Amino acid sequence: MQKEIVYTKSAPEPIGPYSQAIRISTESSKLVYTSGQLAIDPVKGEFTGGDIKEQTRRSIENLSSILKEAGSELKKVIKTTVFIKDMTDFTAMNEVYNEYFGESKPARSTVEVARLPKDALIEIEAIAYI
Repeated sequence: MQKEIVYTKSAPEPIGPYSQAIRISTESSKLVYTSGQLAIDPVKGEFTGGDIKEQTRRSIENLSSILKEAGSELKKVIKTTVFIKDMTDFTAMNEVYNEYFGESKPARSTVEVARLPKDALIEIEAIAYI
């Protein structure tokens, strides 16, 4: 098994001691595991405030950039975990999520959490094949 750190300037810098993603290669498969992505603009390096739809869109765009750098893409995502601050935003989040994953529909867990870094409304992580 080979482990490789994935990094791209097209996604936000990690805000802690972790990697944007890790690519794992074995003889039979290649997978990428992303870290959770917040709604941080990678160009400005600043948090994108706004509503749940805006934050969901930016989080998924950040995931997309990381997956691309790893040699994958959103349609190859097999599992996501969504951390959401308020479950009453579930329907609005799903509207945006469906724009990106509607055709591929990966497995997903959605968990309401008390607080996220930078007081974000949402954080999304993914596992994809390459």
